[in-house]
Amino acid sequence: MATFAFSGHQVYYETYGAGRPLILLNGIMMSTRSWLPFIETFADHNQVIVFDMLDQGQSSKLPGQAYTQAIQVQTLVALIDHLKLLKVSLAGISYGGEVALQFAVSHPNRLERLILLNTSAYTSPQLLDVGRAWNKAAATGDGQAYYYTTIPVIYSPAYYERKLDWMKKREAILLPIFSNKDFTEAMIRLTISAESHDVRAGLKDIKAPTLIVSSDQDFLTPIQDQRYLSKHIAGASHVVIQDTGHASMYEQPALFATLILGFVNLKSTDFAI
Repeated sequence: MATFAFSGHQVYYETYGAGRPLILLNGIMMSTRSWLPFIETFADHNQVIVFDMLDQGQSSKLPGQAYTQAIQVQTLVALIDHLKLLKVSLAGISYGGEVALQFAVSHPNRLERLILLNTSAYTSPQLLDVGRAWNKAAATGDGQAYYYTTIPVIYSPAYYERKLDWMKKREAILLPIFSNKDFTEAMIRLTISAESHDVRAGLKDIKAPTLIVSSDQDFLTPIQDQRYLSKHIAGASHVVIQDTGHASMYEQPALFATLILGFVNLKSTDFAI
């Protein structure tokens, strides 16, 4: 549990274990705490690094500032430099996967393995309007409106119904957070920062071994988004998790962890058969 200074801001991070460095990149509503159920397993094999991007968790907030995801990539580079790491593997989900993609395009020589979970190459018109709906709800100050606009759609229908008691408990936890103006204003800025995400032209330049993970019932970044990535990143592998929504780490935690650890720790991704 530590912080470092970046461009006048404080960035919160945690490191665990030893071995090949693996940085886990948060989805938009996540923080370092979101990874706690996975840390013990991941740190048994790797040096695991989690951090809050700017406007997330315990890192500095940027009230009144407009920015793109480029600032999150710069923060990631600063973290890697701060830890004196030459190359790292990245596993990013959703917003974190977008940041990972931009890092892969702009800093290819510092990337060992790339894992993209529920990620897209660009913000499509549909996803853009989904984000705008989130922000309209956030701007009302009504935490319940923001919850119902953002949360149900990230799960598969079957999981949502099966885990309804858990969902209601989670709602009770999240409503005070979603009613907090500082949180929702940060979420608005983060959502806007993803509007310009588009690495389609740079996908051909990604050389690191890449694993792309889809969920077949992902309504935010649907499977065709990952098929596009698979088609345009040379040598990429593509796995589809069945009966799962956008929040794959919650719906399928064992498979989620297995895919990340298995791919990151392969001695080679090039097998001669």
